[in-house]
Amino acid sequence: MKILLGVTGGIAAYKAIDLTSKLVQNGHEVRVIMTESAEQFVTPLPFQALSRNPVYTDIFHEQNPAEIQHISLGDWADIMIIAPLTASTLGKIAHGISDNMLCATVLAFKKQIYLAPAMNSNMYENIAVQTNIDTLKKRGFKFIEPGEGFLACGYVAKGRMSEPLDIMQYITEDNIEKDLTGMNVLITAGPTIETIDPVRYLTNRSSGKMGYSLAQAASLRGANVTLVSTDVGLQVPSGVRHIKIESAQDMFNAVKDNMEQHIIIKAAAVADYTPSETYEQKLKKQDGDLTLTLKRTEDILKYIGEHKTSQFVVGFAAETEHVEKYARGKLIKKNADVIVANNVGDKSIGFKSNDNAVTMYFKNGTQIDIPKQSKLNIAHEILSHVKEKGFK
Repeated sequence: MKILLGVTGGIAAYKAIDLTSKLVQNGHEVRVIMTESAEQFVTPLPFQALSRNPVYTDIFHEQNPAEIQHISLGDWADIMIIAPLTASTLGKIAHGISDNMLCATVLAFKKQIYLAPAMNSNMYENIAVQTNIDTLKKRGFKFIEPGEGFLACGYVAKGRMSEPLDIMQYITEDNIEKDLTGMNVLITAGPTIETIDPVRYLTNRSSGKMGYSLAQAASLRGANVTLVSTDVGLQVPSGVRHIKIESAQDMFNAVKDNMEQHIIIKAAAVADYTPSETYEQKLKKQDGDLTLTLKRTEDILKYIGEHKTSQFVVGFAAETEHVEKYARGKLIKKNADVIVANNVGDKSIGFKSNDNAVTMYFKNGTQIDIPKQSKLNIAHEILSHVKEKGFK
């Protein structure tokens, strides 16, 4: 998405640097407009370095003489964000004043504009400011409400600019196409826990981040999502039904009872083996070695492949070598529609990383490489390709 970021003259202008970085890291193209007052708090250089684009500060200085910049920028961007938004710039926008580059661009901008106010709480609550906010809301501007906390003036009250991650999440959720509306999606995530005794258990390094990202992405796109996972310490995405399990057998039972889906995504790292015997009391340390006997767990993906009717089945393959060979073999053996494979031996995208890079191997022979990026972005790409290939 092409994003035009406006930065005005408040102490929160430093947060706009972080916001620029996060937007770029998540694959957006960003261009920045700064007011003269904003330059009193931060310089254009960090925005230029992070966005890899010129920073616009002066309406009379055209970066490209062939264009009228405040018009062409409005045509270029998909959305516009002003963060932080001061009371002064808020008033100018509400009254159509265009005496600087930012305000002139706002007047020429015909798409969605998001405003993230930041000011002293007394100023924010002032009737003039609230009237301006109401005016702009009626015109279709969307406000990202300020938070409460310690303000630069020393107050502890409402007025802090919303955090960059919250702004980015708000923008992301507001601009996602609801292309999975009405579809039921079952997702498994995270490791399983195989109990040895009341103290010890067998598990693996899966963090659950990929599965939870898939659940979040599917829910944002309008799907009815059921997430089956252990407690991995991650927040269950809003609107997602969570079936909490522990063992591989628990996960198998939950999947078996919830097979009536449009899409089943088995992203969990399920234990292949579980202790043959579970001890009711803690095993005490003894002289010599200890031998545990393990038995095979239910092969959940295989069961899904053997019993599916119209479901589109997505399996995952976390490998450390011969990734394509093992992924294609799994695709056939498990009767899946696509296997999403990644090399967990690569520590930059392995277990617990916030990023991933995967390759999708479809049953029809199609191969799609998705380069390294955030797991949420990966999740959206996976769902887009599944929607395209499985539900034309």
